[in-house]
Amino acid sequence: MLRFLLACLALLTGLTTTALAQDSSAPGRPLTILISIDGFRSDYLERGVTPTLSTLAAEGTTAAMRPSFPSVTFPNHYTLVTGLHPDHHGIVGNSFNDPGLGRFTMQSKETGWWNQAEPIWVTAEKGGLLTATMFWPGSETAIDNVRPTYWRPFDQTVTGADRVWQVLSWLDGTGNLRPDFVTLYFDVVDTAGHRNGPDAAETTAAVASVDHDLAGLVQGLKDRGLYDQTTFVIVADHGMAATSPDRVTYLDDLIDPAAIQIVYAGPVVYLDPASGHEAEVEAALVKRHPHGECWTRADIPARFVLGSNPRVSSIVCLADVGWLFGARARTVTRPGGAHGYDNQAPEMRALFVASGPLIAPGVVLTGMDSVDVHSLLARLLGLTVPAGDGRPEDTLPAMRADRAE
Repeated sequence: MLRFLLACLALLTGLTTTALAQDSSAPGRPLTILISIDGFRSDYLERGVTPTLSTLAAEGTTAAMRPSFPSVTFPNHYTLVTGLHPDHHGIVGNSFNDPGLGRFTMQSKETGWWNQAEPIWVTAEKGGLLTATMFWPGSETAIDNVRPTYWRPFDQTVTGADRVWQVLSWLDGTGNLRPDFVTLYFDVVDTAGHRNGPDAAETTAAVASVDHDLAGLVQGLKDRGLYDQTTFVIVADHGMAATSPDRVTYLDDLIDPAAIQIVYAGPVVYLDPASGHEAEVEAALVKRHPHGECWTRADIPARFVLGSNPRVSSIVCLADVGWLFGARARTVTRPGGAHGYDNQAPEMRALFVASGPLIAPGVVLTGMDSVDVHSLLARLLGLTVPAGDGRPEDTLPAMRADRAE
């Protein structure tokens, strides 16, 4: 009967559901909400337009988080929920090739792309918790035959306010209808940063708009009596650097375009030589250039933790911060912003704020990496997870002393 009632609820509200986990309806049971604000550079918090986020930060733990490499959206979102670098979880770019599966794009949902690692919502569901994902790369895919209890396919036209409404609607469920772990994703800051650059008024306005949406979430939780039992983990996948049409290295000027297949271009480039052109391409590209550098897959610097996965292209190029690699078929015509650069660059540093009853106030974590978030989430949810690429001890100071077991 419970499954039937939940299915009816899904039809009425346009939700997609999976089987329910066991009943965990104890009064005041904890709630963890993981929020991603795509492209929110860590220093955006200093712009004076984020009263809600700044309050959560002041009451909790913060960090200028270093993303994984490449510092782009899909790899880092999967890193945040698996604790693995892209080379180890398999989502090595926003676009890449797999020897058996073909070309990955940001619309790829087939399980084979995503099952090299287990995201936290799958672990939670296996552990008897209910999860809900309001947009997150990988959450539309059944991994090990498990999906979030509630999820929605990505739709960029859904406003921030409506995304918050959907989360609150899920949280209106009582008893074993209410999720224990929720993800929420906002993309407007990243979009504004790309179109206008990180220092533009439009980008600051986008930051303010997301903070307004967060205020709605906080108020909604208070109205439902859930705020005092909610722990927020608010992150970004990467930062943003200013770009210009005057700062582009065109690959066409370095090698005959017919000799290469460009898989992905921008600050970071994945490309493969055309058959029979391997030596020519390596001789022309694999070296230091005036505003960037290219390596063979085997010789990518070890600190990037990239190159062992066969999904990484034969040659990888990385532009200096503020520069781009491009092709003249798609000439850069206006200033804007980009990411994908060296993950140690200050411009790539990402937002991290944790706040709530389980979190220590006034702590600033130094040297935090995106691979460290997963173990923190597991600790908050009471889950045992396999060892990842992060250092669980690095986030222990974020936990209240009486909770950091």
